[in-house]
Amino acid sequence: MITVNAMGDNCPIPVIKTKKAMQALTGPEVIEVLVDNEIAVQNVSKMATAQGGEVSSEKLGEKEYKVVISMDGAPVAASEETCEECTPDMKNNTIVVISSDRMGNGNDALGKVLIKGFIYAITQLDTLPKKMLFYNGGATLTVEGSDSLEDLKSLEAQGVEILTCGTCLDYYGVKDKLAVGSVTNMYSIVEAMAEAGKIIKP
Repeated sequence: MITVNAMGDNCPIPVIKTKKAMQALTGPEVIEVLVDNEIAVQNVSKMATAQGGEVSSEKLGEKEYKVVISMDGAPVAASEETCEECTPDMKNNTIVVISSDRMGNGNDALGKVLIKGFIYAITQLDTLPKKMLFYNGGATLTVEGSDSLEDLKSLEAQGVEILTCGTCLDYYGVKDKLAVGSVTNMYSIVEAMAEAGKIIKP
């Protein structure tokens, strides 16, 4: 068994440490990841599952969690041929990035009206974005009570992936109130932005 100690590490370090351990595998192995918060458990579990691992988690004590990942070997990287085939699709891989609960600088009340209008306008596009990323103040737009919730749920129903930074939800004390989409981490946010064909940021 391989142990990854990510106690006290902030997002996205637990995910990065775990991914490196997975990539170093030479055969079937079990990886035990130690973290100190539920958001890290979710982020590590989601990444490991996407990489083909069988995942389970356990709370060991106050601010002490263990994620167990069973792998058949290192994750299989996409071949160059596969990447080339995917390249045309990347041009249509538009991602919307929202980092605030208001749009622009000046009057805050106006800014909140504008961001609501911005999100509604996205629902009216002929070609919808593949993903919408929410972090910092933008994370509050995906939780209960948000004026944009119905528009975001409509987008999600049409296949748009709605992702909110888990660290941000935790910081604002609303991680239990996420009402649309799923929790993500900073590594995945950077990865999505790096792979995007186009990024729209209000």
